[in-house]
Amino acid sequence: MHATLERLETTSFPAIARHGIDTLQVNLGYKCNQSCQHCHVNAGPNRTEMMGPATVDLVLAYLRARRVGALDLTGGAPEMNPHFRHLVREARALGVRVTDRCNLTILSEPGFGDLADFLAAQQVEVVASLPCYTEELVDRQRGRGVYERSVAGIRRLNALGYGRPDSGLTLSLVYNPQGPSLPPAQAALEADYKRILGERFGIVFNRLYTLANMPIQRFGSMLISKGKFNEYMALLRAAHRAQNLDDVMCRSLMSVDHQGFLYDCDFNQMLGLPLRVDGRARTHLSEVVGRGLDGNPIVVREHCYGCTAGQGSSCGGALA
Repeated sequence: MHATLERLETTSFPAIARHGIDTLQVNLGYKCNQSCQHCHVNAGPNRTEMMGPATVDLVLAYLRARRVGALDLTGGAPEMNPHFRHLVREARALGVRVTDRCNLTILSEPGFGDLADFLAAQQVEVVASLPCYTEELVDRQRGRGVYERSVAGIRRLNALGYGRPDSGLTLSLVYNPQGPSLPPAQAALEADYKRILGERFGIVFNRLYTLANMPIQRFGSMLISKGKFNEYMALLRAAHRAQNLDDVMCRSLMSVDHQGFLYDCDFNQMLGLPLRVDGRARTHLSEVVGRGLDGNPIVVREHCYGCTAGQGSSCGGALA
């Protein structure tokens, strides 16, 4: 795989600082039952990195001490971590809003047959990847048979009340472009998703998030292999909108890796660019339980243009 960090080091991206932390995004491990082309984590079935029980308990201690309102669980497939359900239960008991970034096919994996019921019982918000509403494009990006299993997963969630009015169970879908292009307008694409998936399968969901592909890990390596890396970076820079800077996710979100080390976002985590506190080379979650990080400078590189280009892109979809 081609490394991309050296191509991203020199940057003119504006200096920005953290507002505070209202969301703790925790990567529970890089193991996944899928290996998707666009994956910025390079996750897959053969990855072994996994958050252990001591770090999970530290996450809970941080949520209690700092009164953080939202816990965003990601991976890999976060549900494959054996401590996933303990973390969810304890966080919900604290009144924390929990989001599970679910690939949908995990719901039909052996040993996970009751996962959807667990998520519903705990009122976990599900953010599910479905990079297109057509079978051909989804299977091309994520693997043969993924579309069919994804549709089955959504219908299972719908049967439990997810995506339905007044159920209290929120289901969001995530779109990624197929290649080196910016996502289309989020509102218009959401309307298309709802119409087409509703007509074909009776599927309902609350909202669609459109995310730009980051030029790192598996997707970045593919761009280099095809000679399109520089072209894609030029597209991101040219589409930069300064008004998106106030709302980028790193202003209020902190990313935690499976060992408990901190990053300004999940993308920086994958590039090995730690959150910097008081000049330390890297900072552990245990070191900030008793302090805030308001005003802390955010580590930026060229890939940050992926969050400010066009309508903007973050873990919560378009910014503008």
